[in-house]
Amino acid sequence: MNDDVRNIVLGVIAAGVSTALGWLSRTYLWRRKLRRKQAFFGLPENAECLLVVNRDPATAEHAVHRFDVFALLELSALIKDCGAHLRMVTQDATQQGVGERTEFCVGGPGSNRRMLAHMSAMLPGVRVNVDAEPGPDRGAFQIGGERYRMDAGVTEYVLLARLTAGRLTRPVFLFCGQRAITNQAATRYLARNHERLSRKYGGGSFVLLLKVVNSQAYGPDLVELVADVTRAAQAPLPAAEAPGVTQPAS
Repeated sequence: MNDDVRNIVLGVIAAGVSTALGWLSRTYLWRRKLRRKQAFFGLPENAECLLVVNRDPATAEHAVHRFDVFALLELSALIKDCGAHLRMVTQDATQQGVGERTEFCVGGPGSNRRMLAHMSAMLPGVRVNVDAEPGPDRGAFQIGGERYRMDAGVTEYVLLARLTAGRLTRPVFLFCGQRAITNQAATRYLARNHERLSRKYGGGSFVLLLKVVNSQAYGPDLVELVADVTRAAQAPLPAAEAPGVTQPAS
């Protein structure tokens, strides 16, 4: 074997080794990223999770608003990426505890009984006005001593929460918005920012207040983080206050 042939053979071997190492490195990084994602969502391979669907409050029938359908599609993609399986149930057909499997709960307490139960149990510092009559406080959030009113299509708010309280082994994710489009905005925000949230909060709980800006023009895409309201949302209210729902004014 002359020098030219030997150099060619060595070059081919070096290229093959370099390619193999690059593939192994990319595979390792991809698997590590996947494991972190699965840990954040509580969705190991082949795990089963619960997707709780609300109802459209504008109709008496058991219908889901189209923006809530889009929110469910966003969540379905996240679940599939983790290699897990989902079981979809309606808000009035869920009678089981929390912590056994990851749960994604979509919709405010006025359209989702399951959301109302979660907020009463785990977010006692949040009240939502569910008065059906028009008024400045319709749909408003009160978190601690702050009130957040909705200007439909212009400024709207949504709570995005990951809760792992007590003996919960799997997290509960809440998407509680003032309108259906804000629910979709929160799921999209989670899909885009879960890596950053995982680095910041690890496996702990958080409650974020998000503002959806000019949804009539930008849909669910323009979302701003208003504040981390975890402490205020989990602080107990005075005994006279009804947790989860603000009663309509008389």
